[in-house]
Amino acid sequence: MGRFGIATETALGISNVELRRVARLAKTNHSRALALWRSGIREARILAAYTADPKALTLDEARLWASDCNSWEIVDTVADLFVAARFEQVLIPECVRDNREFVRRLAFAMIATCAVHLKQEPDAALLAWLPLIEAHADDERNFVKKAVNWALRQIGKRNAACHRPALALAEKLAASGNRAARWTGKDAVRELTSANVRGRLGLTI
Repeated sequence: MGRFGIATETALGISNVELRRVARLAKTNHSRALALWRSGIREARILAAYTADPKALTLDEARLWASDCNSWEIVDTVADLFVAARFEQVLIPECVRDNREFVRRLAFAMIATCAVHLKQEPDAALLAWLPLIEAHADDERNFVKKAVNWALRQIGKRNAACHRPALALAEKLAASGNRAARWTGKDAVRELTSANVRGRLGLTI
């Protein structure tokens, strides 16, 4: 776990595959999820995110969980829950203003999650996050940088309409004088211009 940048101070060493199996057996229980989160144990917090009820989750509870995040895997897991609860419009701007690495990562993890899972969301709602991606592409911190890149790529892969503006931003960042922005741009350009992505979106290869 440590080699992959996962915080292990409170980890029991249980795999995510096993945790998903436990979550399927345990089913949704919001009050239990809140108690699991308060334990501070890595596996308990992942189970909390898996078994919390997005319809029962409050914005204050989400804010508290966001503030507690100390690992990219916890961030990426709760991002799914927060988007399912439809808190992204409030939490993305709040989290991106927070200078803590994992809280800021959460903003971009939510954008990536929205691009993949909110199939009925208008494209304009996703494209509206591109200026935020551009504004923070110069964040050199590893877990922020990778999430910014992830968000940009997921928007670009959503459909043909999103592909062009996302690719345009990727090309702009690739020419940046900032090392983090340049890496994000070049990596996104590489994926968004790949034959696999272009073919899936019905673009000329």
